[in-house]
Amino acid sequence: TEIGDEGAHALSHSKILVNLKNLHLGKNNITDKGVKEIASAKIFSHLEELDLYRNQIGDAGAIALANSKTLINLKKLYLGFNFIKDKGAFHLTGSNNLKNIEKLEMLNNPLGIKGKEECTKFDFKQNFKKLKQSGTLNNLENHYIGDLGVMALLELPFSSELTELNLNKNNLTDEAIIALSKSMRLSKLVSLNLSENQISDKGAYALANSEGLINLKFLILDYNYIGDEGAEALSKSRHLSNLEKLSLEENQIGPIGAKALADSKALINLKYPIFGFH
Repeated sequence: TEIGDEGAHALSHSKILVNLKNLHLGKNNITDKGVKEIASAKIFSHLEELDLYRNQIGDAGAIALANSKTLINLKKLYLGFNFIKDKGAFHLTGSNNLKNIEKLEMLNNPLGIKGKEECTKFDFKQNFKKLKQSGTLNNLENHYIGDLGVMALLELPFSSELTELNLNKNNLTDEAIIALSKSMRLSKLVSLNLSENQISDKGAYALANSEGLINLKFLILDYNYIGDEGAEALSKSRHLSNLEKLSLEENQIGPIGAKALADSKALINLKYPIFGFH
């Protein structure tokens, strides 16, 4: 309806719309100026859904929304087809005020690689929160979350509660495994399944040197790309001495790696060694 910033100002100063829960202002030529009015208007404290699709909103407007102390009940925020860049995206996804946001739509904004990654991680986090509520966060098999999904999981405080984590078939590379190995968030993990991913010697080396996974008893690495170097690193690991089960079926380990594992003096608690060099 092309109400523009003037219309946004009028709505923000209304004395009638005090119980408004849904406000759709798509295609209205609203700029950062109008968004700042909306973000600071106490009348919108009950809003649960705000649609600002196809307007003229940039980083300043996005930051105003992220810093809003009145839009605390927002669950859905649509900002597609605006002019928001990485700076604005980072403020929105990291906002401490918009804690109830379940859906943040940022399609077709001029985001860079980092901004797009941050938005993708935000979506993962919302999904992980739902899985936590349903009690199924420990089993992410076949979710295909990729490296970014692991990064998002590690940023969530409740990931530190996990004692088991199944990441089988998630298209993970060494990048995710290195991040996982360096994190102290997963120090309570007893069981970790990383089967059927894209893990090489580099990832195995990171696991072997992880100070955050010292309580692991079960480590499953079947169907990856670990060779002799990775096997040797695991065989010498002082941090994985609590392992009772180490499974390495269908990797690329040869006689050298097999012998290193068989002669290991570090993996002293292994009860179920399944090396499976087929």
